[in-house]
Amino acid sequence: MGFLFGPLLLGFYMSFHDWQPLAPLQSEFIGLENYRTLLSDPRFWQSLGNTVWFVVLTVPTIVVLSLLLALGVNREVKGKWLLRTIFFSPYVLTVSVAALLWADLFSGTGLVPYYTGTSNWLTSEALAMPAIAITTVWWQLAFNFVILTAARQNVPERLYEAAKLDGASSWRMMRDVTIPQLQNPLLFVVITTFVGSFQVFGQPYIMTDGGPAFSTNTIVMYLYQTAFTGHEFGYAAAIGYVLFMILIAVSAINFYYLGGSSE
Repeated sequence: MGFLFGPLLLGFYMSFHDWQPLAPLQSEFIGLENYRTLLSDPRFWQSLGNTVWFVVLTVPTIVVLSLLLALGVNREVKGKWLLRTIFFSPYVLTVSVAALLWADLFSGTGLVPYYTGTSNWLTSEALAMPAIAITTVWWQLAFNFVILTAARQNVPERLYEAAKLDGASSWRMMRDVTIPQLQNPLLFVVITTFVGSFQVFGQPYIMTDGGPAFSTNTIVMYLYQTAFTGHEFGYAAAIGYVLFMILIAVSAINFYYLGGSSE
């Protein structure tokens, strides 16, 4: 417990100080000054906006695609084991490998600009974040796919047989049987995907380093830059706690709307 709550409490304590990492006892208590600075910091708000845009691009896409793939491989089709292997294989890669692979594909001489008739996606303010989102969807889809595939296999087939006897269409069975039966796994998938997307760091750090023009700098990247480039550890701790509260709020909202009716 100490390894969990110790750093949590220390970070909270640091956020109220002008923290001196080499001489902690000499750190000056400044109260809420770090939080007041944060509220008027345009870089913080831009980083938060970039992160929200990334979440909008990735979370619905990952959840919907993983659900559709999970339902697809549960059908009686040949080579299901091969499809499952293909869908899961990107997840075994590290973030650096996935990011470098897609950075090459999105570069000026890569396949994506060649076939889409565009320039380097990673140097475009409009296309850089979608490029990072596509990379993330391809890389992270497999985790949710495995969760939902296992959950779908636990749904009793007699429910589908009864629905077919009542003349229910495939869409009706998905709406009235599959989705209600997968409510708790879907809640888990949505919350974990939200939390993971809000904390994105590796992909933009490797692919764009926050550019161009700060357009892909996420809130965790800004925290990292504040602490280890700007050496403002107290301010970075305040950013971290604001992010923590955002994640708590988002998770609570998701649980209320998606899990409130579950028994």
